Amino acid sequence: MLAPYTLIHVVISLIGIGSGLVVLYGLLFSERLDGWTMVFLSATMTTNITGFFFPFHGFKPSYVVGTISTIILVLAYLARYRHQLVGGWRATYVVTAIIGLYLNVFVLIVQSFMKLPALHALAPTQTEPPFKMAQLATLVLFIVLGAASVKKFHVPEITA
Repeated sequence: MLAPYTLIHVVISLIGIGSGLVVLYGLLFSERLDGWTMVFLSATMTTNITGFFFPFHGFKPSYVVGTISTIILVLAYLARYRHQLVGGWRATYVVTAIIGLYLNVFVLIVQSFMKLPALHALAPTQTEPPFKMAQLATLVLFIVLGAASVKKFHVPEITA
């Protein structure tokens, strides 16, 4: 029973990452991409929620990442849909959307090093340099792309 649930969780996560990359492209070129945004935020939130229902016992670091990501995504939803990206909510949306995507990619890297034999051989305990370098490079990339997105993503002013 766990294998189908895991597969569904992974597929939803990959949909979140794929659509999130499209949204990131839109942010960099000041395009709203409303449909992709809804897919990204919904899939990423669903990934977080389904992650909490795996039958693990005790405290896991994934619970911390999932909780932080969920809070971040609630802020992204509020900024995007309730506050319509007005004023400071534009930057709030951009930053929280990118953090949400980053955290999903962060988990993808962790899982890849755990589950893919070639990567696992390079960093079996995830304390080895290849794992640390992959995570550091990803973090730096997201910081750079995030800063560029905050500068470049603008929405038309609403006139009444």
